[in-house]
Amino acid sequence: MEQRRELFRRMRRWGLNTYLYAPKDDYKHRMFWREMYSVEEAEQLMQLITAAKEHSIEFVYAISPGLDITFSNQKEVATLKRKLDQVSQFGCKSFALLFDDIDHNMCPADKEVFSSFAHAQLSVTNEIYQYLEEPEHFLFCPTEYCGTFCYPNVAHSPYLKTVGEKLLPGIDVLWTGPKVVSKDISVDSIEEVTKILKRSPLIWDNLHANDYDQKRLFLGPYKGRSTELIPRLKGVLTNPNCEFEGNFVAIHTLATWYKSNMNGVRKDVVMTDTEENTVSIQIKLENEGSDEEIEMDVLYSPQMALKLAITEWMQEFGVPHQYNCRTVPHSGAKTNPIDTGGIGTPCLNSTTTVTTVYQQPIMSQGSPLSGEPVLLAKEEEEKKQQSDEEPMEMVLEKPDEQETKTVNQILTDIVKAKLSEDLKPMEMDKDSIAESKSPEIFMQEDTGSDMAPMQTDEQLNKEQYIPGPNEKPLFAAEAMTMEDLNLLAEMFYLPYEHGPKSVQMLREFQWLRANSSVVSVNCKGKDAEKIEKWHFRATKFEEMCRRVMQMFTRLANCENRSILYDLYPYVWDIKGVVAMVKSFVQWLGCRSQSSAQFLSGDQEPWAFRGGLAGEFQRLLPIEAANDLFYQPPPPMPTSKVFAIRPYFPKDEASVYKICKEMYDDEMDAGLMSDQPDIIGDSLVGGFLTLSPDYCFVLEDEGSVCGYALGIVDVHPYARKCKVSWIPAMREKYIKPEASKELSDEQKMMLSFHEEQQGLPENFLASFPSLIKVDVHTKVTDPSVAKSMMGCLLSSLKADGSRGAFCEVKPSDRRGLEFYSKLGFLELAKMEGFPKEMLVLGRNL
Repeated sequence: MEQRRELFRRMRRWGLNTYLYAPKDDYKHRMFWREMYSVEEAEQLMQLITAAKEHSIEFVYAISPGLDITFSNQKEVATLKRKLDQVSQFGCKSFALLFDDIDHNMCPADKEVFSSFAHAQLSVTNEIYQYLEEPEHFLFCPTEYCGTFCYPNVAHSPYLKTVGEKLLPGIDVLWTGPKVVSKDISVDSIEEVTKILKRSPLIWDNLHANDYDQKRLFLGPYKGRSTELIPRLKGVLTNPNCEFEGNFVAIHTLATWYKSNMNGVRKDVVMTDTEENTVSIQIKLENEGSDEEIEMDVLYSPQMALKLAITEWMQEFGVPHQYNCRTVPHSGAKTNPIDTGGIGTPCLNSTTTVTTVYQQPIMSQGSPLSGEPVLLAKEEEEKKQQSDEEPMEMVLEKPDEQETKTVNQILTDIVKAKLSEDLKPMEMDKDSIAESKSPEIFMQEDTGSDMAPMQTDEQLNKEQYIPGPNEKPLFAAEAMTMEDLNLLAEMFYLPYEHGPKSVQMLREFQWLRANSSVVSVNCKGKDAEKIEKWHFRATKFEEMCRRVMQMFTRLANCENRSILYDLYPYVWDIKGVVAMVKSFVQWLGCRSQSSAQFLSGDQEPWAFRGGLAGEFQRLLPIEAANDLFYQPPPPMPTSKVFAIRPYFPKDEASVYKICKEMYDDEMDAGLMSDQPDIIGDSLVGGFLTLSPDYCFVLEDEGSVCGYALGIVDVHPYARKCKVSWIPAMREKYIKPEASKELSDEQKMMLSFHEEQQGLPENFLASFPSLIKVDVHTKVTDPSVAKSMMGCLLSSLKADGSRGAFCEVKPSDRRGLEFYSKLGFLELAKMEGFPKEMLVLGRNL
């Protein structure tokens, strides 16, 4: 409720006036529309209606009976009337009937009564409208609610023609434009649908809706709709993101769009910095050569509207705030959008607010135009087996006279009417159930040492610790800047386009990978000028990536935790992909063997699932490895950023140290002191010495804490081993006597002196590359292992590998679990496989 009150406050401040309630996670709105609201649910709904009225917001209750209603059955219609009667008793005066996203086919009973599906819908709609005494605001959502759904087209659709002719004139019709999610809505298209509907449509705009793609968030401005539409529409309803705090820009820019053509005349939106350094909207009314002011047509600027919005939004980031101690509602934006179950981005379990801007007659004469949010749940509705019982008898009769009741009186009526019923609480998703808790309390705390310090109230109340001269300085969280917020908006822009900075990053990466041959180690006839240009642009690209990491860190430490929890899963996702791409560019610049062969199938960098992160994924060689790109955020937000970079000779000691620490516990106790390098020489030395071009290291604040090592083709590697590596190891380690029982250390030493058995040729044809990846136990972030594996496999595939494998001891449960989570599967035993090892593989 606290979030909704804040939404109402914003709406009133920005000149929006109507709130449409249509949450699909309120199962009694759609799936179980016949069921009456329980006492608890009724109280919550009344609180919402009352809160809307307190802020001068018109509350519109929507119901969707179209999934299974029998239009010709009067008991069904009576049930629908009874349900709306109950909501009327809560104080609601405006309603909507929605018939979107349902099957066009009628049941046999309806086919006997109605000549078409449209006639069936309109019969019930008109009857309900008249039963409710023709409320001032009554909306109808047709099944053909966009151009692509009209058969054969908008102008010749029998369905829309029937709607236009038979729907009572006082009912408004919802329309999403040419498509469900329309990039542009033209004046011509609106005039076409107006003609067939015989009324101006009310736009239900899905431009900022993100419920169809869990990796996308839309923070770009309202655009693609000329302000010339405003006088041609009954209103505009925007269905924005699932996350409440992510809708600041969407709703703010919609309000700015309308104000640029209020009452049908466009005005110039001018930005002015006041002494308080705020941004205001000024309407310029002037007439050249005359003392009399008139309204003047000037185009609306989406970029200027975006700047206005983020300038105001910027102030919210520095305000300590967190939604908590809230009553659990049966719908609405959730306070803890981060899915603690770890099964994916949680936006699919959140609801969204929709703000609608209406023109006359919804607004009173001379009042400012305003908007209306609709709550739509993003989770799929669970199927429930329908009962064969007859619909419930009417609980509340429609009163003959309009009378005012108190909340207690209404609740008493409901209790009396339901004494014989077994009241069931409304189904809640896990996000709703958790709303009464603070997100920081609800989430499991992670005290892993890799988590960057984040200020808490407890820490702020303690006496400040002052580090000594030889100690690290205290962590100081940097505040979000306008540059950070602008970058954030441009990385999560709009469905059909990325912001300018994102487009620039994509183009730079495309150019770097397409021209990587000029810096290839095998490049003949080196061109110094081209090489310098490539490295210059690579440095420029890496700086862009650094800014993304910087923005992520600042956001993770921002004081407004409500904003953080809504945005964090998306920023976490793009941060991980950008880190992987940056590492791949670094590898291209110093290690690639040839120009990468992954340029086929390029498309424009928009209109793809996954947004910007998805674009980068498709530009990497392992674009189909979705599991490596699926990196759920941690339960507790962290600002920690790891760096993955190519291996250099100076890293050898660090890699050896990590390898020893990782495998020391598996060795015989007390036998490692004489040969401190034996573990490293046995497990990673060959990779580092003979295949450094496919080795990466993971850094944590400058120290190496993991490695990903690869060999692109085992065949030439095995030959090099016999020529150089094995002889060097035989000289370094004396062959132990095989007669006595050997320790683990001696077994490793003996392996250098024994003839190495090669793997079967038919196996290496499919899996030519050998890999080894380890992450130090102090790193508790599971996403870094996926990022490292992504970098390694990208480099291997870019140079022609078809598959990779690793070898793990059957007793090494940690290793088996680690590689299994990274997509490696145990391969069936073949003749020639090492007897004491398991072989796991992955196709590339």
